[in-house]
Amino acid sequence: MTAESLMQKIYEGKLAKGIFDFFSPILDAQKVERVIEAYRHILQKFPPETLESLGRLPQDMLQEMIRIGLFGLSIPAAYGGHGFTTLETMRVVEGMVGLDMAAALASLAHLFIGVKGIELFGNEAQKQKYLAPAASGELIFSYALTEPRIGSDAQHVETKVERSPDGSHYLLNGKKTYITNANYAGALTVFAQMDPMRPGFMGAFIVETSWNGVKIGKDMPKMGLKASSTAAIQFRDVRVPGENLLGAPGDGFKIAMTILNFGRLALGAASLAMISQSLKDMRKRSSSRVQFGVPIKDFPLIQEKLAKARVNRFACAAINDFTAMLLQQNPKNNLAMETSHCKLFGTTRAWDTLYDAFQVAGGSGYIATNPYEKRMRDFRVATVFEGTTEIHSIYPALSALRALSKQVYGMKDRKSSLLRFFLTSLFSRTEWPLEFKDKTLNKASRLARVNADTIRRMLLLGWVMYRKKAPEKQFLLRRITTLSLYLYGLLAIMAKLAHDEQAGLLKKEDLILLQYFMEEAREVRKNNKRFFDSRKERLTAAIAQALF
Repeated sequence: MTAESLMQKIYEGKLAKGIFDFFSPILDAQKVERVIEAYRHILQKFPPETLESLGRLPQDMLQEMIRIGLFGLSIPAAYGGHGFTTLETMRVVEGMVGLDMAAALASLAHLFIGVKGIELFGNEAQKQKYLAPAASGELIFSYALTEPRIGSDAQHVETKVERSPDGSHYLLNGKKTYITNANYAGALTVFAQMDPMRPGFMGAFIVETSWNGVKIGKDMPKMGLKASSTAAIQFRDVRVPGENLLGAPGDGFKIAMTILNFGRLALGAASLAMISQSLKDMRKRSSSRVQFGVPIKDFPLIQEKLAKARVNRFACAAINDFTAMLLQQNPKNNLAMETSHCKLFGTTRAWDTLYDAFQVAGGSGYIATNPYEKRMRDFRVATVFEGTTEIHSIYPALSALRALSKQVYGMKDRKSSLLRFFLTSLFSRTEWPLEFKDKTLNKASRLARVNADTIRRMLLLGWVMYRKKAPEKQFLLRRITTLSLYLYGLLAIMAKLAHDEQAGLLKKEDLILLQYFMEEAREVRKNNKRFFDSRKERLTAAIAQALF
């Protein structure tokens, strides 16, 4: 199969045959481990608590990170990088974030979002000029999209460019904010409007921070990630050479969203690192802590936290690998729904697990010399990075409704075609060519298919009833997305276990973990398969309006 939007095809009623043929989690584990160990040694020399008190990464530490190649991991070897695959780079993220997230962010933001636009959309001259210094760490990159008044509504950024009459350069004006790596960066990927009469007709530009008119503010004080650099950047009549436009005029929004697929994937890997470390801490603490004459690991309420963390780690790992391999097939394809699910599942489950680890630690978890509070402060921004939890809770459903609307309005002889289309779609079942030897996998497959059928019908009814008002129906969109999230999770787990089954490596423990995830999916389905808002949801607006 190709790496086009898997979820969109499922929403349309078709699961491709051979859906898992691409799933082959092959990587060079020794190569990955060498990088993680080198990062561990750097942190022994520059401890995280010292970095937090400094509020920055010292220059000699950045040089150490450059020396071990952290800024060139995923950049192709042809341009001086190490050529790590997407899956290998994900494993590095897991290892580095598990040791310290704040220090890791400098190289990870550079690789996953800063320089990714040049890797994917740069022409050969741009790659030759910028990828080699990016790989060597000579030129650290930032990604500049967010603005003081514009966050998730990225199509309406207010930063603008005007092309010079002779076409030799652009004049860039505007302001970006909350830019990661801002004061470490030598270059930026900047997004700006190109035509005041066509909002969303954007360009993506390579901008060097040393150019006249680029002003980087002081680092902002933050709740966590204190050693990372976060600042505002102002552009005043910055002359950007015409050859520094990535892609064609108007491609900027598409480029921005494609890059964010990789940022969301990295957040999935960071989430897995936090879940894994939290589970490790819970196992240790619950085994050694004795209350009422028994270790607290014997208490059902503690066991519940351990079980949830173990299942979350299992599901998150499967979702990450599944998504990484989809992107690895074709990095430019539209996988926004899949990476949205990856980010939403990972960050929300990691935050829940961090909280549970804190609870299992008890009073000692509140002591700052223990790792819990820093870990929670550092990770908290992950539910905001690359789109908030709230945006990702509605985005896949909203995107699917827009695709459905485009499909309907594109029909010829629309009245008769529309009726036939809706009747067929409402009463048909999703094409689902999935069958396994193992009965638990077959049960998971049936549950996923039922979810797919329900999602498709909810989308069709949503379009019929709401049309252009659909974005206002956020509770409905969230219910559809929630069902889709568990459908995607089931598919990812099935991909992993089908691969293991074929290799003769299927584990009984993994099937038990799948069974738990299925029970959770059934509970979620029961609460989210309704089309109309519940009474509680309908009361929300009245209560909220009374507050203002």
